Amino acid sequence: MSIWTRITEAIAALASGEGLAAVFDRLRGGAVPERSVGFTIAVIALGAKMAKADGQVTKDEVATFRRIFQISQAEEANAAHVYNLARQDVAGFDSYARKVAALFNKPGLPLCADDRNVLIDILEGLFQIAMADGEYHPAEDQFLREVAQIFGLDDRCFRVLRGRFVDGAPRDPYDVLGISQQASLEDARSAWRAAVKDSHPDVMIARGVPAEAVQLATRRLIAINAAWDEIQAKVAA
Repeated sequence: MSIWTRITEAIAALASGEGLAAVFDRLRGGAVPERSVGFTIAVIALGAKMAKADGQVTKDEVATFRRIFQISQAEEANAAHVYNLARQDVAGFDSYARKVAALFNKPGLPLCADDRNVLIDILEGLFQIAMADGEYHPAEDQFLREVAQIFGLDDRCFRVLRGRFVDGAPRDPYDVLGISQQASLEDARSAWRAAVKDSHPDVMIARGVPAEAVQLATRRLIAINAAWDEIQAKVAA
């Protein structure tokens, strides 16, 4: 059964008058939480809310959805249905974000730049959508910062993610690897290896990223390897 079929079933189970945000409660309450379904709906739904934040939906943003999830022509209607439900829902993005946070993380447990959590994967997907048109709108920055706070991500983690995707944004290689600037080269090497391993498709799928979206790791790996190269160069200088 494809992920789009499972998403369609999850939406069809909503009672009359229930909004899309209720899907996350249902997924969390299930015997076996459908984490990959929750991930996909989260990125599409929050992406739809973010599109409203900057006031427009571009063809580039729609194309990015297709690229992230490898949406086939046969499944485009199902993906569009989720997107349109989110755009039409009167619930605010903050309501969505809280439901998503509850699905993927224990309440009150803060996350940081060196954590490996599907909430960070979701935020990376949103950054890719925000940058699809080549511009980073101030409203998108505010939106993503608030989502990160609701997710429980610390400011350092937000800076790391923004640095991966936004050209010209400050980027500290030590932040990217989740280590202090006083870390030894060996510690940096260990952090780099762990980060690369964590971006392996099998590891991402195990924590809830659907197979259709594991290409999200591509941009992350570029940043991780660039950070390691930069730290090595600094030490050698």
